[in-house]
Amino acid sequence: MKTLYSFFLLFFVSSLAACDPEKEINMQEQINAELKKIDSLLRDSDYNISMAKALEAAYYHASGEPAPAFPALGEDSATTTVSAKEEKIATNLSGFYALECGLGYLCNQTNETPVAWLKKITNNSADSNTVLLLNRFANATWKAAQPFRYLKRIRRATFTVANFLPPDEVIKDHHQIMHAASKLLYSLQNVADSNTSVQMQKIRSLMQSKTYAAEIAEAMHAGYYIGQQQTPPPLFSKEDDTASIHKSSLEQRIAINVAGFYALECGLSYFAETKDILPSALLKSILTDSINKEDKILFLRFANAAWKSGQPFRGLARIERDNFIPFYFLDEAEVEKDMVQIKAAAKKLMDDMKATR
Repeated sequence: MKTLYSFFLLFFVSSLAACDPEKEINMQEQINAELKKIDSLLRDSDYNISMAKALEAAYYHASGEPAPAFPALGEDSATTTVSAKEEKIATNLSGFYALECGLGYLCNQTNETPVAWLKKITNNSADSNTVLLLNRFANATWKAAQPFRYLKRIRRATFTVANFLPPDEVIKDHHQIMHAASKLLYSLQNVADSNTSVQMQKIRSLMQSKTYAAEIAEAMHAGYYIGQQQTPPPLFSKEDDTASIHKSSLEQRIAINVAGFYALECGLSYFAETKDILPSALLKSILTDSINKEDKILFLRFANAAWKSGQPFRGLARIERDNFIPFYFLDEAEVEKDMVQIKAAAKKLMDDMKATR
């Protein structure tokens, strides 16, 4: 009898063990299915327009103001003039803002200084989880920049959920982080032995400097070509100082308001890969305020990074504003603005994912 009991117990335990891989495979299939839905929405121009409208309305609602018409009368045919030089600077700054936001998060998690982390990043001693996180910040800021350049860029094959990126595209994100880290580490040498607060103050002054923005844009531009084993051409031409570019006013408005969606997507895909969490489950936790505190903070960091990436496209003078600072210094009111955008994007995305089942 004892032998028979042992046999059934062993059979039961073996059956449970056999089921675990099946459950794991099933969960991964569900995650991939949801990420594919998000991916299709990510590259849909009409969906981006509707998302931008929803996020702009959420911003005004949180401010206690009525949302303006979207689009405004005649806006779909109107144009906005931007500086050609500032456009080139803005296009090459995304990796810097990705690094700054990721760096702040790492410092907060470990109590190590920015310089200590920059040394780890530049000498390739950061662990694989850190590299993945920083790459995701780079992907979020790159995405936020694309519709400012032209909305049609969101339909490119590389504008996809980060989990689906081919290795060569992931390497590009990594190179952006590495080049930004190298430049920033050099710029912090005079405060290298100071505490985190002093180093963050230095980063703050660099972030708000137009001169430094141009310098790091040139460094990032050169780094991109070097990463492709090509000789980098000059970033600026003589004509850029006075040249202008005409952009669609509606597309610029869409770009301004859709950053929270890209921040949300990068957060969802990051947690899907690192924690095997269903995007729909995470969306629900955001909307019910049951999300883990640390996970919430990371979403807020993604939102701040995506927002920063878009500011110089609107005019380089915007980087000099009081709220264009490291997340380290943001007050609760500014942080709440990021959460409003994350929640609004989560609400719309969850509703639309249900509608496409």
